[in-house]
Amino acid sequence: MSAVGFWQGKRVLLTGHTGFKGSWLSLRLEEAGAEVHGLALAPDTEPSLYRLLHSGRSDGPDIVEIRDRDAVVARIKAVQPEIVFHFAAQPLVRAGYRLPVETFETNVQGTVHLLDALREVAAVRSIVVITTDKVYENEETGKPFVETDPLGGHDPYSASKAAADIVTASYRRSFFAAKGIGVATARAGNVIGGGDWAADRLIPDAVRAFTSGQPLDIRRPEAIRPWQHVLEPLHGYMALAEALWANPDLAPAYNFGPDPENAATVRTVLELSARHFGDTEIRWGDGQEGPHEAGYLMLDSHRAHMDLGIRPQFTLVETLARTWTWYSRWQAGADARSLCLDDIRAYRSLANPPGVPA
Repeated sequence: MSAVGFWQGKRVLLTGHTGFKGSWLSLRLEEAGAEVHGLALAPDTEPSLYRLLHSGRSDGPDIVEIRDRDAVVARIKAVQPEIVFHFAAQPLVRAGYRLPVETFETNVQGTVHLLDALREVAAVRSIVVITTDKVYENEETGKPFVETDPLGGHDPYSASKAAADIVTASYRRSFFAAKGIGVATARAGNVIGGGDWAADRLIPDAVRAFTSGQPLDIRRPEAIRPWQHVLEPLHGYMALAEALWANPDLAPAYNFGPDPENAATVRTVLELSARHFGDTEIRWGDGQEGPHEAGYLMLDSHRAHMDLGIRPQFTLVETLARTWTWYSRWQAGADARSLCLDDIRAYRSLANPPGVPA
């Protein structure tokens, strides 16, 4: 659990702060008292959770192309961060097939630019590089992946994130370990929650279909994924950064996902969601459409349980209920920031029982 006041006044650099997960973490860190600085492209969706949470705030120096090494170096010199969360990425499997060069440049070389610039920052103490559950060489065995399983990646997105994981391990061993700087990668499962409007993701695609009255096309209804509310891995990332601050010799990588027995197919997720969105046509595919995507993907998060005390708090049913409630209340005119804070307070009440520091 978090030490009292740990985040108060900490200088935190959050790359990818304009994305879905980055926007949620930025709010969570601000709520904890951190001094949050960004490094990312401008939001690429409309609506944008980042814009909704920061209406009236100018982007200023936070908008930086991570493929531009000089710009990354300048931003890091200006911020002099103590803690870094690296989210900035091309984050979509199908986009990786369309834009393989951009995907590798952003996810691999962008990570190199960031870590190399951080070598010159005396203040930095903790670096958490967020990769993905898709970094593993997936032979579809039905076995949850542990952190020591071989890395791989069939598609450009997955391979680029596995490469970013390897780059991070190299920089950790070559440069940061001797300085006592904690560095680790975080591999999270499929994240859902209010405020995601990205293309080619199940919940945002479903929201668009349900609100427009159009049919929802599902390519792989039997694909199994480690679904979790966005606040689950974010709680883990913060706990990991705090633990690395105190003990830079922690493990180099951590999985964050639901318990394996809570694995669910895409079909199950939509069937559980049906009570929230009503009577909408779903056109189920046969699993063969489009380029290759894994059929089974689950994580073993035992290391995070043991080292960080992290355990899932929301069930899948509650995760979906909160997600759909967020969208329906926002569409009815509720303030996005208030909706996110409601979910944060609910999560913290479970993750930090009364009498336990937040």
